[in-house]
Amino acid sequence: MSQSLTQTRYTISEVEARTGLSQHTLRWYERIGLMPHVDRSHSGQRRFSDKDLDWLAFVGKLRATGMSVADMVRYAELVRAGDHTTGERRALLERTRCDVRARLTELTDALAVLDFKIGMYAGNTGTGKTRT
Repeated sequence: MSQSLTQTRYTISEVEARTGLSQHTLRWYERIGLMPHVDRSHSGQRRFSDKDLDWLAFVGKLRATGMSVADMVRYAELVRAGDHTTGERRALLERTRCDVRARLTELTDALAVLDFKIGMYAGNTGTGKTRT
């Protein structure tokens, strides 16, 4: 029996329940080229594979980094283009990693300010000396 016949397939409703992505979003991802080709049943219904679910999980991580949709689509195009694009894919991911690290630094600085202010208010005895 071929691999495609023994693989688990999921309807769009099942993928929505598993991923939390709406059916509208899943269709949009497919339409803009963010999703690879999704197989269809004989009646035309989308049938997602475990590989599709893995891809959607990865896309979710890219979204969490703040990567633009255009860059995510570009990355998907590069993946589909084949192994000769690994250098460009790596460069795109390295740029994103740099952006994430910069945001982490900003958030760490903001957290330190919050912690300082919370500490001030926790130690404030009601003298009215704190201004901000």
